[in-house]
Amino acid sequence: MLLRMSSLFLRTLRDDPADAEVPSHKLLVRAGYVRRVAPGIYSWLPLGKIVMENVAAVVRDEMNRMGAQEVLFPALLPREYYEATGRWTEYGDTLFRLKDRKGGDYLLGPTHEELFTDMVKGEYSSYKDFPVTLYQIQTKYRDEARPRAGILRGREFVMKDSYSFDLDDDGLKRSYEQHREAYIKTFDRLGIRYKICFATSGAMGGSASEEFLAPTPTGEDTFVACHSCGYAANAEAYTTTPPAAVPGEHPALEVLDTPDTPTIESLVACMNSDHGMAITGADTLKNVVVKVTTPGSTKAEILVIGVPGDREVDFKRLEASLAPGEPAIFEEADFAKNPGLVRGYIGPQVLKDLGIRYLVDPRVVSGTSWVTGANEPGKHARNVVAGRDFTPDGTIEAAEVRPGDPCPRCGSEVSLDRGIEIGHIFQLGRKYADAAKLDALGPDGKPIRITMGSYGIGVSRAVAVIAEQWHDELGLVWPREVSPADVHIVGTGKENQVDKALEIAAALEARGVRVLVDDRPSVSPGVKFKDSELLGLPTVLVIGRGLSQGVAELRDRASGDKQEIPIDEAVERIAALVSGPAA
Repeated sequence: MLLRMSSLFLRTLRDDPADAEVPSHKLLVRAGYVRRVAPGIYSWLPLGKIVMENVAAVVRDEMNRMGAQEVLFPALLPREYYEATGRWTEYGDTLFRLKDRKGGDYLLGPTHEELFTDMVKGEYSSYKDFPVTLYQIQTKYRDEARPRAGILRGREFVMKDSYSFDLDDDGLKRSYEQHREAYIKTFDRLGIRYKICFATSGAMGGSASEEFLAPTPTGEDTFVACHSCGYAANAEAYTTTPPAAVPGEHPALEVLDTPDTPTIESLVACMNSDHGMAITGADTLKNVVVKVTTPGSTKAEILVIGVPGDREVDFKRLEASLAPGEPAIFEEADFAKNPGLVRGYIGPQVLKDLGIRYLVDPRVVSGTSWVTGANEPGKHARNVVAGRDFTPDGTIEAAEVRPGDPCPRCGSEVSLDRGIEIGHIFQLGRKYADAAKLDALGPDGKPIRITMGSYGIGVSRAVAVIAEQWHDELGLVWPREVSPADVHIVGTGKENQVDKALEIAAALEARGVRVLVDDRPSVSPGVKFKDSELLGLPTVLVIGRGLSQGVAELRDRASGDKQEIPIDEAVERIAALVSGPAA
């Protein structure tokens, strides 16, 4: 492959786009890899398309190596398949829905579990046909409420989704592990640094679930890591270690005057100064009211969440715990309609009488004593004991996770980091097989319900993740396997330097090296050098003033190392460099 910048459809920009927030967005636009069409929707220019195809080629290669077979489904799908599994309503506003001219309901596919299941059901019927794993690399659509960060969170994106079909749970576990290993090899080849984290399954359903997160300060996901035992989990999947129940007697519940104390800080100050206590926010019980809407229902349930007062409710953890239900903040108008809930002074003592479900943080165990609301304006209660004065309807993982919290596995302190999800693997089980009645006849002639796994990699997102992890103050720094070319040859434009650059480029192309050559006339060397740094190809060969002495400059983009080499050795040196280990 030989690309000539004199004819390449490319325009680089000096300034960051006004709407860009993260490095990948800024650099991919400035370097001419992508262009914005609408919020969350991007066009891919020639160099960007090459990079995405290189990422897809690695993904495809590793999927084929593990024995998966590639298929391709339409993106436009009829409602019926998603209605059968409940996801037509479960997905809520995330689905792009449309009608055809006859009034039929369709959607743009966010994932394709239903279609894969139906395909296998139509083609296979015997236990001898299984196991089988199918995959596709295709454009997906999700109506993101807040598309941001360029191609990191878009409404249209390219994804690899694969599905395993097995006769039993042991087979599913083997398929899951095969995918896990394939993902490790894939991300290693792509040069992405990643962490494998326990995760929740969300709208996908199923049991076991892990995310591959790429650590980066710009990541939208928070993950918890233990450096003692290696435990890692998405913050939504972190499980709180509950303390032991507290035995013994407690003083009677006491209601106290606490005027103007609608916040935890003001309550603690009042209890310590006016009522002789020595408490902190951790000794108080904060009660947060939300309304939860179940997909397909128009009526919202009122739900109260109890957490220690020194912690906030993490809404993402709350959403994950209540999925597919969708929680929303209780507004002023909602309190007006429910006078039994006194804003700022809510306690759990009356919730059962009000018919309101009450879920608490796992730290709220039987026998623990709290300071909490007394359900009257300006009043709180102390010595409110779990199991005596109130009984929760259950526990919920909704409180924020903090650095220093105990590891669920070994008890050591955990740290919190930011990351971007690049892959997700699920043991789905039989949810979709049950909906489709996907069976195989066993050796005894009896039907066996097939069990499934689902596995995704964000192909277009991986391009942005690599850009996030592989850049410096000058521009992009592509790993060789995904770079749009192996070498960027810069002819500075004086005397016969461009001619020599083209000659070397042709010789390298003949050796199978992918080449981008800057042969633009009337462009200054400074501009060409800045473009080479911005575009980020791993190796740069400069044909400049040294040509008259028979030398060229070979640069390593990642390290910045430069060396003069004999011009006659350039082809051999670069060909050997490219054929060596991937940079």
